[in-house]
Amino acid sequence: MELNEMPFDGARPVDGYGADFFRVGGEVLRGHVLVSPASVRLWGGLEDRAALLALAGQVDVLLLGTGKTIARAPADLTAELDAIGIGVEAMDSAAAARTFNVLLSEGRRVAAALLTVG
Repeated sequence: MELNEMPFDGARPVDGYGADFFRVGGEVLRGHVLVSPASVRLWGGLEDRAALLALAGQVDVLLLGTGKTIARAPADLTAELDAIGIGVEAMDSAAAARTFNVLLSEGRRVAAALLTVG
């Protein structure tokens, strides 16, 4: 089987995670993270809506990693983001990280807000 490296054009993929951390582009960040093609930063979780709203005009889709298990995105958050042109897809954080990497490699305008799995 031949393995091909995925191109990320300077953006940083999520390349690992554990109970209380994510590794993004080789850098370990302890806590929840917000990852987009332009930046990687710690994120305050679902209460930190300002960070998500600041993505307006930069991304089309936000993958919301809800931790170890899948949960619904808060309806009011989804409505706020939809109003500024950002679709929200909720899934467990591991699936959100994998999906982010695939969409990132395709050159999509995507971000991932990931809650820790611990």
